[in-house]
Amino acid sequence: MTDYETHLAGLFRIEPRVFGDQRGFFLETFQQRRFEAAGLSGNFIQDNQSRSQRGTLRGLHFQLPRTQAKLVFVIRGEIWDVAVDVRKSSPTFGQWYGVTLSETNHWQLYIPEGFAHGFCVVSETADVVYKCTDYYAPDCEKSLKWDDPDLAIPWPVTDPLLSAKDQQGKRLAELECCP
Repeated sequence: MTDYETHLAGLFRIEPRVFGDQRGFFLETFQQRRFEAAGLSGNFIQDNQSRSQRGTLRGLHFQLPRTQAKLVFVIRGEIWDVAVDVRKSSPTFGQWYGVTLSETNHWQLYIPEGFAHGFCVVSETADVVYKCTDYYAPDCEKSLKWDDPDLAIPWPVTDPLLSAKDQQGKRLAELECCP
């Protein structure tokens, strides 16, 4: 596994080693010892999977006070994945990082606690898997407006398919954020 820290402290793009031959490929999607050796913390306790169609935008979500770190990767299709620093004490508060994750590049995004997360499906469909360090707590979930003009995230869609919850997202300036 090779990890690349982004310009946002604690946020890493990870490239797992992929072993391929004429039969296909093999890779480890997670190994605790390798994560610890790379300085990535987190005891993952819940795995989630979503399937979405082209143009679907999920997010930007985070939980407070029950924050979660996440490890996100795609097993089918392609997404544009985004993490936003919502740690008020961070020098990069309000900054974002976006990366293409796909079934062909096998990249992963490690998102530490204190970040909002979302993605947009750019292939026909996409299956996204993410590990979390805390259980989903609906009463703690916050939704950051995907098109907040203060963030100016250049999403690859202009009229995404959104859930009712994501349609009600708030601008960063209106949200209670992480300390």
